[in-house]
Amino acid sequence: MIKNPDWWRGAVIYQVYPRSFYDSNGDGIGDLPGVTAKLDYIASLNVDAIWLSPFFTSPMKDFGYDVADYRNVDPIFGTLSDFDTLIAEAHKRGLRIMIDQVLSHSSDQHPWFVESRASRSNPKADWYVWADPKEDGTVPNNWLSVFGGPAWSWDSRRKQYYLHNFLTSQPDLNFHNPEVQEQVLSDVQFWLDRGVDGFRLDAINFCFHDRKLRDNPPASTVAEGSIGVRKENPYAYQLHQFDKTQPENIAFLKRLRALLDQYPGTTTVGEIGDDNSLQTMADYTSGGDKLHMAYSFDLLTEQHGADFFRKTVNTIEEKLTDGWPCWAIGNHDVTRVATRWEAKSEQQLKAYMAMLLTLRGSVCIYQGEELGLAEAELAYEDLVDPYGINFWPEYKGRDGCRTPMVWHHKKSHGGFSDARPWLPVYDDHYGAAVAVQQDADNSVLEAYRAFLAWRREQPILLKGDIRFHKAPKNTLVYSRSYQGETLLIALNLSERPVTLKLPKTTPLAGTPDFVGGQWHGQELQLEAWGVDIARG
Repeated sequence: MIKNPDWWRGAVIYQVYPRSFYDSNGDGIGDLPGVTAKLDYIASLNVDAIWLSPFFTSPMKDFGYDVADYRNVDPIFGTLSDFDTLIAEAHKRGLRIMIDQVLSHSSDQHPWFVESRASRSNPKADWYVWADPKEDGTVPNNWLSVFGGPAWSWDSRRKQYYLHNFLTSQPDLNFHNPEVQEQVLSDVQFWLDRGVDGFRLDAINFCFHDRKLRDNPPASTVAEGSIGVRKENPYAYQLHQFDKTQPENIAFLKRLRALLDQYPGTTTVGEIGDDNSLQTMADYTSGGDKLHMAYSFDLLTEQHGADFFRKTVNTIEEKLTDGWPCWAIGNHDVTRVATRWEAKSEQQLKAYMAMLLTLRGSVCIYQGEELGLAEAELAYEDLVDPYGINFWPEYKGRDGCRTPMVWHHKKSHGGFSDARPWLPVYDDHYGAAVAVQQDADNSVLEAYRAFLAWRREQPILLKGDIRFHKAPKNTLVYSRSYQGETLLIALNLSERPVTLKLPKTTPLAGTPDFVGGQWHGQELQLEAWGVDIARG
């Protein structure tokens, strides 16, 4: 799999949320053998890699993002042997495997934390972020948890507070301690030695905190944006100047990159949730000595439309310089894009797909996105996500995007499992099942397959630069150029037909069926949500 060490540039990465992908043993929870069983389906999408959400040993308070053993597979997902089989079978199909690494925090059930909280003098006493209370017994500072409330919890054994940027059961590791950094890098190497091709790094800008524990200043405005920034969440009321994105993180990322450089063909993509996420992306991906690529939450919000897309892409292009972006319009933490961006037709979903897959950078596609799945509506009693339970009903949490994949419309639980699933299959999803869309003309699934197969053969889209052109309201026109060749992409992001006056172009043969407008000289007519790609 090392033939092209830069395979990640322009790659398409398919995110699998194992709990909800396919249940191989009938316990209602998806597992690693289930992913292996569906590798042929993933390969048929013409993607390059799979990103596996966490499968590590965990009490599952945050469904695997609270790790209790960084070197083992939780029994509900299978065994290390199952993981090795998955790696081998994926590689046979030309698919690379990237795994989700949660470096900034662990579970409170991890042996490290159990030892750390036992006393102030044990060998791991300084492995987590501990602080004395103020004189009146209150928390050390004003830092807040992404999941609501103070980011500090009291521990009666040490008579100190510990920091948790997320759940109280997810204590933050103290990266200012060199031993912690060494251990974390060793755990990363464990998986590199098992043959993984890369890592998606969860909340990677959260590793370090301000040593002086200074208070965060208030935010001048409260607007939805990056991780945790929702108007009903007090986390949005601060500028997160001291609780994350500290300067020391740069040096650690260089150490991490140096480790991966010892394993040619491996890569990293960092999740950046920050007040100034685009600048942080630039800082973390520049110079070729830190992250290979990063993505932000800028296309994972409810904001959408041609002006927003153009501004977001232009801003990141200006800031990144020699860095490399990774674009995503959906994942396991946000409302599904079909609902979030108010898609009312399959053609609209295809237009969003065409935009995503023609931007400069790599791409992450979340399972079910290729089926056009909408957000599942769940009853309160069906919720399991602590985020949603805490903020119900203003925010319903992340369960709506995590419901099981629908493989077959005529099978119980959508063919996901023989048992009652951990989250119910959404009734409205049955009509979009793989079996329904498979080989169906004009289906969203077949459009993804066709476009991804075509994209693979276009070096311009994989490696070329990008430049936006002036275009009417609700339209995007941009060119991708590489080695003297240019493609011109035109998108009508509205429900009304539009006529565009464009530079001289040549029609492009072989594009997927849904791509193409009517050319009359230098005028291009696009139907509602129409897409055209021509040679410049």
